[in-house]
Amino acid sequence: MSSLFDFDNTPEQYAVIGNPIAHSKSPLIHAEFARQTRQQLIYTAIQVDAGGLAPAVGNFQAGGGKGLNITVPFKRDAWELSDELSLEAERAGAVNTLLFTVDGRRYGHNTDGIGLVRDITVNHQGILTGKKILILGAGGAVRGILHPLLAHHPRQIYIANRTPDRAAALASAFSSDRLTLQAGGFADIPVDRFDLIINGTAASLHDELPPLPPQIIGPDSWCYDMMYGKGLTVFLQWARQQGADHLLDGLGMLVEQAAESFLLWRNVRPDTAPVLARLRTM
Repeated sequence: MSSLFDFDNTPEQYAVIGNPIAHSKSPLIHAEFARQTRQQLIYTAIQVDAGGLAPAVGNFQAGGGKGLNITVPFKRDAWELSDELSLEAERAGAVNTLLFTVDGRRYGHNTDGIGLVRDITVNHQGILTGKKILILGAGGAVRGILHPLLAHHPRQIYIANRTPDRAAALASAFSSDRLTLQAGGFADIPVDRFDLIINGTAASLHDELPPLPPQIIGPDSWCYDMMYGKGLTVFLQWARQQGADHLLDGLGMLVEQAAESFLLWRNVRPDTAPVLARLRTM
């Protein structure tokens, strides 16, 4: 494996592809990971237009690139371009990490849900086993976190969405003999306290809040917004007003999912704490 001090080796190429992509923190995160672990690599950001993922991936791979991160709106397209899928990617129906193998095959992985779970359980010492979990939203972001969450054997998962049928379809797809997921609209959320509430909707991007009954939150409830910003999101502000003490945003998930990609590519796990601390100051 290369190090930053092995000047005879050409740095290996990685990148993130998306649209838009100028705002991406991934190049900074992976540059920090590389410096910390003494890996010799270059990580860039590539914007492609709709319909342009396949040629962009092909050109990057043909040019000797070793791996890619894929972000919106191309995660499903990357899933279809993969020759082999991890279980996480298969269940998510989306790929956010591509590894190009020595024989030219494309291995597709999804690290989003792993990143969220590691943020909760490792960074914040949270416990998911035996807990009652409410998930807001039923889109691709939520689908990507369900398999890793279920691996920790929660007692209950309720999926609430503006369109109840979509939530029901997602709950059905992930239900098993071990746990039957429940689902409904926001108005159908059981008026009961949940141990963990995850906001997987895009409402926070628009400073909006789904209609939620305040009774779902108690002092010991953990509230997690998959979005993040400079301060608390609207959802986390609301949760604090209801008395929740444990408020987490998606920046930790972002760094942890990046670390999982880095581990897949370089076979070394970086320390995420200093990288997350730096991002918090920016």
